[in-house]
Amino acid sequence: MRSLEKRFHNISEKNPYWSSCTCFIRAVIGQRFSKQTIHRWFNKLVDKDDYAHEDKRALLAQIEKITKPNEDNQN
Repeated sequence: MRSLEKRFHNISEKNPYWSSCTCFIRAVIGQRFSKQTIHRWFNKLVDKDDYAHEDKRALLAQIEKITKPNEDNQN
């Protein structure tokens, strides 16, 4: 899915001082990406120095939660 990659690069260009992890999180917020898509693109786009290896599972679990829009706001 190229849209996630494109969103990531647009955010990175507009915010050059943000880490790749922060840009990735901003790119997925509310976009309803699948777990598989998130994991695949996380591994391709996020610099491994931007997060602790032992925290990767927890980080991906949190990213999976924020990709879904808040259901409380939908009426």
